Amino acid sequence: MKREEIAAATIKRLDKNENIPYELLVLADPSRALIDKYIGLSEIYVASLINKNVGIYVLYPVSPEVVEVKNISVEDEYQGKGLGTLMLKDATDRARAKGFKKMIIGTGNTSVGQLYLYQKEGFDLTEIKRDFFIQHYPEILYENGLQVKHMLVLTKHL
Repeated sequence: MKREEIAAATIKRLDKNENIPYELLVLADPSRALIDKYIGLSEIYVASLINKNVGIYVLYPVSPEVVEVKNISVEDEYQGKGLGTLMLKDATDRARAKGFKKMIIGTGNTSVGQLYLYQKEGFDLTEIKRDFFIQHYPEILYENGLQVKHMLVLTKHL
């Protein structure tokens, strides 16, 4: 799949009666229990290519002015081709249209690629939730050969 083919992706909100594609959600968050805590209060958007869901993001309203991207993921074979950027731009446009003033997103301290993407898309590091992944996940998580310990929270003003 070439980068220019990603532009043909469609992003749509998942209807309440459609099955939730957990297989995509767990790519970004391995805890189905934690996903289930926020998914019912969120809007789910799926990115599709050739009638196949290949990406997902979840918008969770924190307050009337703040929305959080609770989950964003892309299937491995489609990563690094611009789909994450396309989804973040879509999320930003939708949040802005709904009247939100600020968007936040959290990621692990070892998530180098995600940190680059989020900053490239206008997010700034605003908070560190120390030991978040140690306290909220029963198993030890590793990424890029390092233990994931802290959540880095980034904010974008809309």
